Amino acid sequence: MTATVGLGLDALASVSYGPEAIVLVLAAAGAVGMTWTLPVTGVIVLLLVVLVACYRQVIRAYPDGGGAYTVARRNLGTKAALIAAASLVVDYVLNVAVSVAAGVAALTSAFPALLPWTVELCLGALALITLVNLRGLVASARLFILPTLIFVGSVVTVVVVGLVRGAPLHPLPPSSQPATVGAVGVLLVLAAFANGCAALTGVEAIANATPSFREPRARRARRAEAALGAVLGLLLLGLAALIGQFDARPVAGRTLLSLVAEGSLGSGVGYVVVQMATVVLLALAANTSFGGLPVLAARLASDGYLPHLFGLRADRLVHRYGVLVLAVLAGSLLLFSGGDVAVLVPMFAVGVFIGFFLCQVGMVRHWAADRGSGWRLRAAINGVGAVLTALAAIVIIATKFIEGAWLILLVVPVLVVVFSRVRAAYDRIGRELGVGSLPPQPHELDTLVVVPIAAPTRLAAEALSTALGMGHRVVAVHVTFPGESEQASAIQQAWLEWRPEVPIVVLEADRRELGAPLARFVRDADAERVIVLIGEVQPDRRWERLLKNHRGAVIARRLSRSTNAVVCRLRLPLTPAAALTAAPHRV
Repeated sequence: MTATVGLGLDALASVSYGPEAIVLVLAAAGAVGMTWTLPVTGVIVLLLVVLVACYRQVIRAYPDGGGAYTVARRNLGTKAALIAAASLVVDYVLNVAVSVAAGVAALTSAFPALLPWTVELCLGALALITLVNLRGLVASARLFILPTLIFVGSVVTVVVVGLVRGAPLHPLPPSSQPATVGAVGVLLVLAAFANGCAALTGVEAIANATPSFREPRARRARRAEAALGAVLGLLLLGLAALIGQFDARPVAGRTLLSLVAEGSLGSGVGYVVVQMATVVLLALAANTSFGGLPVLAARLASDGYLPHLFGLRADRLVHRYGVLVLAVLAGSLLLFSGGDVAVLVPMFAVGVFIGFFLCQVGMVRHWAADRGSGWRLRAAINGVGAVLTALAAIVIIATKFIEGAWLILLVVPVLVVVFSRVRAAYDRIGRELGVGSLPPQPHELDTLVVVPIAAPTRLAAEALSTALGMGHRVVAVHVTFPGESEQASAIQQAWLEWRPEVPIVVLEADRRELGAPLARFVRDADAERVIVLIGEVQPDRRWERLLKNHRGAVIARRLSRSTNAVVCRLRLPLTPAAALTAAPHRV
């Protein structure tokens, strides 16, 4: 139960928008079109049964976690694996956007006064979820049980009470979507099927997370997969039957689930419970992507297909860069769509079914190579899954191309190219560094350490002391601006009085710029290696750090761009005067 709830949130949450996606298409044909709601949902549930059977086979073959990326990489090669990874990235991003938008839609359905603030509410919810994940506040799957059970229980109550009642408590609001199609044709049914396939998202989550189960992992995961499929299928069929019973059609500003809930339970406490449970569950469903995409990005980074910083973890063991990138991409989609679920759903199913198809084809190759006991039957199950998911993907792309599927077909290849270019760059850098071979013997280089200074201060003393331990020669450099000849003479006189045993060179700048004269000096230096050591102060109080002039960063950027010097930045913490008199600071 815990695994089904914790890993099946995406799939269960799709109940709130999957049936509505079907009705949005069929309602265009009026009452005749609405009669196809249950048949179309039935076909989707049959596809769900096949997918559940297929992913049970994935669990059997890959108890260490059999995501589409892993299966494709081991059985279909690098290109297929990168396509699978790109589709997963798209899936994770769209899951966040759709879940947040659907959750806000449920909220505004219960409280219509919030409807004008839809986009702001979406971005606020996304910001809150992002902040929670950046703080590393990861909840146990056990904490998801109660809100999920409340949601499932409330939907079941709506369905049972509505079907027993036979008609809504009071007439539902008139549809805001006029009938624009004269008859139900094949294209309309296919379009409804394509929209409804968004309800199948998340079916693969349990197979991806098999290692998180207790022993025997495979058996427990297979049971959880079957339980998830059974619950999801029954909810979809029940809602489809109720929608047909109530003749519930799209109403602007209301979700279809809120309409049937009102028809079954009225507008009292029961209705509010259904809506709030939907909001909470969708927020949790969005949160699962923040656990999935950063881990996938870290895996891609470890394989060299994304920058290695995606594999880094912050202090709270959070893949911070993956979380931030996911939040930015999902936020962009919410702004683009205006927080409208109907705009996002057509794009959702495309990436999902690309991953489904590649995973099933990979599994057929796996069983053909394995040839263990019963391999033909298992290969046949995954083969059927591959054919059906391929057909579903073709239908989705063909019927939803103009409505947003084209964007996914553009983004997935772009991501594959990005992954490939990153890997090629790492391979090239590795070759230049001689990774995997023994480098030449190290030898001592004639090194010049350049220390930019503003005046003879404690910071200059600390920087020079450090520099004297770094190279053969050390030189201090002071840049003087036009009209500051007197200040330059005063610094030279102070240097003679200080006698640090380090020569000082005064560079005259043509304009008030530090980087250019320093870069020229470094390029003209007679040394095998030049190190530029930039001293910077670090005030003890945080607010005082706002007072820094950041000249060190400016110099470092200029030297890094225009010279081959090694640039080092020495930060000197500023301690209270009493501590300084008691014991001199050492770096």
